[in-house]
Amino acid sequence: MTDTPDIAHTPAFLGVETSATGRRWIGPGIEDDRQSEAMAQQTGLPLPLCRTLVRRGVSAQEADSYLSPTLRDLLPDPLTLKDMGKATERFLQAVETREKIAIFADYDVDGGTSAALLISWLRDMGRQATLYIPDRIDEGYGPNEPAMEDLARTHTLIVCVDCGTLSHGPIAAAKGADVVVLDHHLGGETLPPAVAVVNPNRQDESSDLGHLCAAGVVFLMLVEANRQLRAKGVTGPNLMDLLDLVALGTVADVAPLIGVNRAFVRQGLAVMGRRQRPGIVALSDVAGMDTAPSSYHLGFLLGPRVNAGGRIGKADLGARLLATADRAEAQALAEILDGLNKDRREIENTVRDLALEQAEARGMDGPLVWAAGDGWHPGVVGIVASRLKEATNRPAIVIGFDGDEGKGSGRSVSGIDLGAAIHRLASEGLLVKGGGHRMAAGLTVARDKLEAAMDRLGDLLARQGADRIGPADLRLDGLLMPGAATVDLVEQIEQAGPFGAGARAPRFAFADMQISFAKRVGANHLKFSFTDGLGPRIDSIAFGAFDGPLGPMIEGHNGARFHLAGRLEINHWQGRSSVQLRLEDAAPAG
Repeated sequence: MTDTPDIAHTPAFLGVETSATGRRWIGPGIEDDRQSEAMAQQTGLPLPLCRTLVRRGVSAQEADSYLSPTLRDLLPDPLTLKDMGKATERFLQAVETREKIAIFADYDVDGGTSAALLISWLRDMGRQATLYIPDRIDEGYGPNEPAMEDLARTHTLIVCVDCGTLSHGPIAAAKGADVVVLDHHLGGETLPPAVAVVNPNRQDESSDLGHLCAAGVVFLMLVEANRQLRAKGVTGPNLMDLLDLVALGTVADVAPLIGVNRAFVRQGLAVMGRRQRPGIVALSDVAGMDTAPSSYHLGFLLGPRVNAGGRIGKADLGARLLATADRAEAQALAEILDGLNKDRREIENTVRDLALEQAEARGMDGPLVWAAGDGWHPGVVGIVASRLKEATNRPAIVIGFDGDEGKGSGRSVSGIDLGAAIHRLASEGLLVKGGGHRMAAGLTVARDKLEAAMDRLGDLLARQGADRIGPADLRLDGLLMPGAATVDLVEQIEQAGPFGAGARAPRFAFADMQISFAKRVGANHLKFSFTDGLGPRIDSIAFGAFDGPLGPMIEGHNGARFHLAGRLEINHWQGRSSVQLRLEDAAPAG
């Protein structure tokens, strides 16, 4: 996959062909400028906001509705998903007849929020459910036969969330119980023997809801459940109060922030801001969140802590935290998860250094970057794969071996479907098992098939163009002067959010800036301020800047001037608000 000709031949923005991080800067095109200026004239919106909307493909006529995404406008009919009617009817039957219900959930944030959605809804209906989350190391991903057999002995309905689509054997083993699957991972050619498999990524699914995470799928089933209850004259639980869980699952699972996902996250953040859910309140407090929640907080502060239990601790800690109504229990669980997250960082750093060294020795310009090692903790291989992907702009796989079998995780880049390639690899017998979706996948591989499996995976990814991807261009939404970077402007731009996967935050450049001061903070971060000599001084933070050349270049500026690029945000400190640049890249000016 290469740049399209128009981008490849567009002059680099501010003349930056190779920045500090090795990227070419691409600014708005002439047509983007024309449309942005026309939108600003028609709507009265600020030009930087209009540039962001134009980049999203939003027209002037659509601007108002896009800036105010609502479930009323964007929520799809749940019954557009295959098996949704059967799943909801079986679920409500179990609720109404007081059957024993078990929830089998994945050990990540999407699985935890999905389970918490069902537990919270059932609690409001005066019902309970058994929560089962498999151990990442001892049991691995998804339903397994012993666990399903055991649950089926004491439950008549098992609801699998964020897993189950490929679990033919384990679901068949649940004799005496009905199984409902609520999932979003890529499906195979056949479905497991469940009462219902609700999954927007089933191969025979005709809806356009493939961007939903599992929490979104579960929420849609609860919407349908409430609708069926209303038809019987029964009032169901308040679903709006559950949107904080849907937002957390959506952002943490890196689901594209398009369509109804934008409404889930925007309205879920508002619910979260009311501090009603004990688990999220306690986790926010231990994470040091002292401002209104944003998608950044979900993805980088809350998500990793919820995940920490499944990665290196007890698998059900995150789901229990999110589901509990007890504030004391929530506080205790949040503190445990915060401690586990600190431990996870240390383990991750060790594995990351080893994996990067190995990948560099193997070469990082092919269609696949991969590394494998003995004793690498399976709870951090996915995070390390993300680090390799970010460093190389290539699909990445990291595998930890325990004996003759290795468990790995992969992350992909835009335009490369890793899940489909992993599924193909499993069908060819090169993996013990494997699955996932476009941007992420998991696998289990025998040691004696490792090299063959990775070679074949590289071939499959090369067919998609993964070997032709250059360094990622840095796409910028325009040029700003320090005097124009006001709190009001940042607040107006935030209206185009939430920002995240599939809807990147707008980036702006500041040209020919003078560095006022710069210092290293923490282990590898950079804090500095800059000015053009005419307007105000702007503070900036660059996380992880000393992991590469960016930090040393700015810290040792020696009076040189730089072009700076990044995302504007509002910094709240001691009751005052100011603009801060989250620096992503820089280049010498002139």
